[in-house]
Amino acid sequence: MDLSYILKAALLAIVEGLTEFLPVSSTGHLIVAADLLKMPQDAFYQMYMIVIQLFAILAVIVLFFHRLWRQISGFFRFEKSAWTFVSKWVLATIPAGLMGLFFNDWIEAHLMRVPTVMAALVLGAILLIVLERWLRPLAYREPMESISYAQALGIGCFQCLALWPGFSRSASTIMGGWVCRVKTRAAADFSFFLAMPIMVLASIYSLYKYLVSAKSAGLAAVAVMNRSQVFALIIGCLLSFIVALVVVDKFLNFLKRHSLRGFAYYRILLAILLGLRLFVFKAA
Repeated sequence: MDLSYILKAALLAIVEGLTEFLPVSSTGHLIVAADLLKMPQDAFYQMYMIVIQLFAILAVIVLFFHRLWRQISGFFRFEKSAWTFVSKWVLATIPAGLMGLFFNDWIEAHLMRVPTVMAALVLGAILLIVLERWLRPLAYREPMESISYAQALGIGCFQCLALWPGFSRSASTIMGGWVCRVKTRAAADFSFFLAMPIMVLASIYSLYKYLVSAKSAGLAAVAVMNRSQVFALIIGCLLSFIVALVVVDKFLNFLKRHSLRGFAYYRILLAILLGLRLFVFKAA
C-alpha cells in the first residue's frame, strides 16, 4: 500500500474542507495543491476530487438541515412563505446552472491552470476590498428569507463568477449580496443554499462522465481503483466532511464580527507566491 499517495490524497481532502466555503476558492487551492504534491492526473484523481467535494457539501446540508427541511417540507405543504423562498432559490440557481451547462468543457480546457487561478485570486481580492469598503455599509436586507426576487437573481448572476477557478463561490455570492444591498450573514446563508443544488448537480455530472469513461474503457468503476486508492477515498471523504463541518460553522460566526479584508490580502499574497514559483523559481 502506498502511504505517500494516501497522505497526499488526505492533504487534498483537508484543503477541500478548509477552502470550499471560504472566500478564497477551493478549486484554485486544489489545482495548486495537486500541482505542489505532484498528484497523478489520472481517472481516479478526477473522480476523487468530485467525491470529496460532495462530502464537503454534505457537511453544509447537515449544518443547515433544520432550515433546509423547514423550507422543503413547507413547500410540499403548500405554505406560502416556503413557496416564495424556494422559488427565489430556484431563480438564483439558474444563471450559474446555465453557464456551467454550456461552458463547463471550455472552462476545464482553458481555466483550470495556475496562471488563470492567479488572475482570479487577484481580481476577486480587489473586488472584495472595494465592495466591502463602499457597499457593505449600505446593505440592509436580512435575514436570508427576506431577500427579494430581484436580489436573489442578482446574487445568482454574481455566482457565475465562481465558475472561474480561483474566484470563489462564497466570495462571488457575498459580493453579489453587497451589490444587491443584502447584509453579509444573510448573503452567506443564501450562498450556502445556492451551493447545495449547483455543486451537487455539477458533482453528479462530473461523476457520471467518469463512470461513462470507465465503462467505455471496458472497466467497472471500482476496477480502476487499487487498495491505496480505496483507502485514500475513504479517508478523504471523512476528512473533507469533518473539516468542512467545522469551518462553515466557524466562518458564519466570524462574519458576525469581522471584515473579509483579511481574506482579500491572503488571496493577493497567495497569487504573488504562485507567481514567484511559476515564473521565477521554475525559470531558475
